[in-house]
Amino acid sequence: MNTKAVRSWIMYDWANSAFATTVMAAVMPVFYKTVAGANLDGNTAENYWGYTQTIAMIFVALLCPVLGAIADFAGSKVKFLSIFMIIGALATVAMGLVGEDDWLFASILVVIGTIGFAASNTFYDGLITEVSTPETLNAVSNKGYAMGYLGGGLLLLINLVMIEGWEKLGFPNKTIATQIVFVTVGIWWVVFSLPIIRNVKETAQGTAKGFGDAVQKGMQRIGSTIRTLKSYPELLKYMASFWFFNDGINTVIVMATIYGAGIGIETSDLIAALLITQFVGYPCTLLFINVAARLGIKKSLYSSLFVYVIIVILGFFMESALHFYILAIMVGVVQGGSQATARSLYATLVPPSKTAEFFGFLSLSSKFAAVAGPAVFSVVGTITGSSRLGILALLAFFIIGIVILAYVNIEKGREEAVALEHIK
Repeated sequence: MNTKAVRSWIMYDWANSAFATTVMAAVMPVFYKTVAGANLDGNTAENYWGYTQTIAMIFVALLCPVLGAIADFAGSKVKFLSIFMIIGALATVAMGLVGEDDWLFASILVVIGTIGFAASNTFYDGLITEVSTPETLNAVSNKGYAMGYLGGGLLLLINLVMIEGWEKLGFPNKTIATQIVFVTVGIWWVVFSLPIIRNVKETAQGTAKGFGDAVQKGMQRIGSTIRTLKSYPELLKYMASFWFFNDGINTVIVMATIYGAGIGIETSDLIAALLITQFVGYPCTLLFINVAARLGIKKSLYSSLFVYVIIVILGFFMESALHFYILAIMVGVVQGGSQATARSLYATLVPPSKTAEFFGFLSLSSKFAAVAGPAVFSVVGTITGSSRLGILALLAFFIIGIVILAYVNIEKGREEAVALEHIK
């Protein structure tokens, strides 16, 4: 195993987690409500933010499966990762131009940035088998998430200092300081993506003769994969389970701070709490390597999902900044470990030569599901006028995901993956 390639792969989590942390989770949601949507009535800003996430996920859901199949045939996962990373980073830098009442402009940039983030992650996930063995895959996956917590947390700490110390740092006001924060995220994303671009090489050679041929073969492979999945129920069941619980996790991530802002928690407390999440998440994600080794991947995933059920219930009753801090710590304990474990479990159920294609299908299932989470939050909030009921509605995603996961036979699924490897 090439340790340089492993470190470079892990470093991309450090790079793109700045977008996930500052833009999706911490700063942009609050900026969207207090600046871009400052003059929107009631909980309209929260609802518009949810609809923005829904629209972004629709685009991602349509793109990722096709791109994954094309990347497998073209042997170009690193190239596609680079392209979408640049798209996402440029959109993030442009967020520095968003001002008061620019909620529509902000929404457009968030959609573009999210497409770049999610699409590049599809190829990033597909590269995990290039830098790991079946025995080390779970550990490498968890280390990637742990490094993401550390990198995202470090830049968020810098960003918090910039926002709260704007006057001492010479910024004209807090709004301009926040706009500069978005520029730092885009630069960070590009700079720390260079190692994976330079050092991770793909062993599988592409079979396509050109872009058009890659598109045609990619679409043919998608149709073939859909037909093949019907014969492999364990993989299909796991995808369905992931479809629900991962949407619940992602919706908690992207809606937490704007929900907190809506009930009156100060911006400094919201960002500080999410900063704590990052640094709690780093050791806890690494700890999940040992938890998974002792309990098994499936049981460790169960335990983290049950914690999320508790988090959602407590979130409904949240009243103060202290409550938000407690919930942020709880999320930090399970977030990275649950997602890393879910990713590595999926990787063991798919044929190694078709990882990008099948991770594309995972994106198809999970990203179409990701349309549902923010949409449910926003629709419930719009109908009832209460964001609390929107949060409570997320319980359904975790409960359904847990129930379906109970019916997944992991060993049988791995046997099916071996058989699937030989299907042309």
